[in-house]
Amino acid sequence: MTNTSTSLSGSVLMKASANEVLDSALFELYSSYSISEIRVNGLPVNYARVNSAIKVPVNALQGDFFTIETDYNGTPPTAATNPLGGAGMSQGSSPTWGAEVVWSLSEPFSAYEWFPCKQSLTDKADSSYFFITIPSALKAGSNGLLTQVVDLGNGTSRYEWKHRHPIDYYLISVSISSYVEYNVFANPVDAPNPILIQNYIYDNPQTLANFQNDIDETVDFMELFYELYGPYPFENEKYGHCMAPFSGGMEHQTMTTQGFFNKGLTSHELGHQWWGDHVTCASWCDIWINEGFASYSEYLMLENLYPNENDGHMADVHDNVMSQNGGSVWVLDSLNENRIFSGRLTYDKGAAIIHSMRYMLNDDTQFFQILKDFQNQYANSTAYGVNFKESLELASGLDFTSFFEEWYFGEGYPTYSLLWEQIGDDLIIEVNHTTSKPNVTALFTNDLDIKFSRPGQSDTTIRFQIDNNSNTFNLSNIGTISSSISIDPENWIINKIGSIIESDALDLDENTLPITDQLRLSPNPSDGTFTIANLKESAKIRVYDLNGKTRREVQVQPNQLIDIKDLGSGYYIIEIQVDNTTKRLRLISF
Repeated sequence: MTNTSTSLSGSVLMKASANEVLDSALFELYSSYSISEIRVNGLPVNYARVNSAIKVPVNALQGDFFTIETDYNGTPPTAATNPLGGAGMSQGSSPTWGAEVVWSLSEPFSAYEWFPCKQSLTDKADSSYFFITIPSALKAGSNGLLTQVVDLGNGTSRYEWKHRHPIDYYLISVSISSYVEYNVFANPVDAPNPILIQNYIYDNPQTLANFQNDIDETVDFMELFYELYGPYPFENEKYGHCMAPFSGGMEHQTMTTQGFFNKGLTSHELGHQWWGDHVTCASWCDIWINEGFASYSEYLMLENLYPNENDGHMADVHDNVMSQNGGSVWVLDSLNENRIFSGRLTYDKGAAIIHSMRYMLNDDTQFFQILKDFQNQYANSTAYGVNFKESLELASGLDFTSFFEEWYFGEGYPTYSLLWEQIGDDLIIEVNHTTSKPNVTALFTNDLDIKFSRPGQSDTTIRFQIDNNSNTFNLSNIGTISSSISIDPENWIINKIGSIIESDALDLDENTLPITDQLRLSPNPSDGTFTIANLKESAKIRVYDLNGKTRREVQVQPNQLIDIKDLGSGYYIIEIQVDNTTKRLRLISF
């Protein structure tokens, strides 16, 4: 191969084992290539070929190991000649730096455009070796470790890359150009050794000078994600970058291909080494496992390293999601590449709902432990979106069914409006919301923060559990509030704000309500002591935490002060049993 033409010739050896008795094996190679010979276990065989599909006799018993070796040559298709619009192998010139480059980009369906392979997400190869012969003046980057460069004595050299970790078909890569090598090392806390970050940069004296500071920041990102997600999955090999002239990046395992460097792009592609490479989506319908978490990695990078920029970033993400009314994170048409890689839905909405999940958990220690545990559970394999839901629920004890139905599979976003009335030191608020795609998702039941300004006192932010399009809440002893009320002030939820109006029509005649509907906790929020307002007789109460664990069980009398300060601050469910009926109320204890 060279850096000026995509024409190639080579031999691909696939080693496999039979999970059942197999008379033959199938793989793909684009129809424009000539195949000179296929060998099974070292012996030439006859094979069947229909366009890009190749059927080879293997005659293997269950548990047998076998090899298929294919000698081929030709020119891969371009995006113009491939009816699917892909370009597994491309050649181009950098308009800024003048470099000629040949590079691969196989996601999602284009690996077969440049090498024989099995394009199945759920069947990762356990390793990949890639030997590339090129003119000696050039360099070739690929996955894993560069074990040696062999001078072949005829003006060419063979770069021998070996990657000894499971890898999905579309993450195998090559990039060839006149490169210079620039290396730095990361030293994450608890890492057994420094981690090599190996960079192949265009051999133009201005290129490295222009990007060096940005490349050096990869060290900070590696050390951050090592802490947040767990150990770098390929730390016994390397991470790195190969430059190629396209407007973005591709998370090739251990050596991302990037057209340029800035903190957003570089942190996104590094995040993919955990989310997309180590754990890969099991279906293109669930590309969120890859792109949602890599996009959220950009936010986490800003939150931790550029804390003045993360709020604006998330606001921009939300604005992009709401630039159209509909669309789900989950991909219905998983053969539509434009839909798979929708910036609005897969990337931005995908990242935004992870942010919302973090809010729903209300425990950052638990949230990041869930991310680490998920990486461990699905290490070197694939996962569906619902697998992450299961992990959330198992760790937290919370039910995320409605959240996923509304935010992952559902469409649209809510617009919140609020009516409020001050009655002495008490406050009645009515939270209403409509949705932008009501025929698909008519209701969003996530929690919601509302911030109240109180003259002469500190502002108070209270979390409310929304379970309907209209919810009314009574807040006791909150004091006098001003007209300054903010909905979702920290921007945890994708939403628009309608109206916030003071009203004199919200007072409730509680005596007309059923006895259990008259009950309320006062004060709420509280300092851990409260009474049950409107309780007319003795009642049995149970106090649950949000994991569903019973923390207190006691018989109480009307007007009795209940003290749960010893349980600590947090959110509790107070279950009240009166007249053979049960009422559950949420208490905020601070």
